[in-house]
Amino acid sequence: MKKLAVATLSLVPLCLACSSVSASSERFLGAPAFAPSNPASVAILHREPRKPHDRLGHVYIEPSGSPPVEEMEQAIRTETAKLGGDAAVIVFDRTRRIGRIYEGPWWDPRVYPVYGRKIIAVAIRYRGERERD
Repeated sequence: MKKLAVATLSLVPLCLACSSVSASSERFLGAPAFAPSNPASVAILHREPRKPHDRLGHVYIEPSGSPPVEEMEQAIRTETAKLGGDAAVIVFDRTRRIGRIYEGPWWDPRVYPVYGRKIIAVAIRYRGERERD
């Protein structure tokens, strides 16, 4: 019984490590270059702000598994901060079929779809003072 409890407890960290977030960013051609900003001050928006701003580039997030929302938001903030942005506007958040897994013998295969999620945000920097929404 003690061995079962130890084995179960040793699997818990593995299950937590099954989810991850892959993040990358790219600066737009001709976009102004700024020094990196503080990730803690980056806002995540779901609509374009009315205050004048410059678009700096795209931020791409591809979560695998089921990472917490806080982890995905932190990845967006970190990549936006690398571009020198004050905020990230979410423009795309979809889950779609990205492939298949085949299992079983050739005469009786089973096919399972594989789904992936992609999130795209536009990194922006406010002109003048930072917006306080």
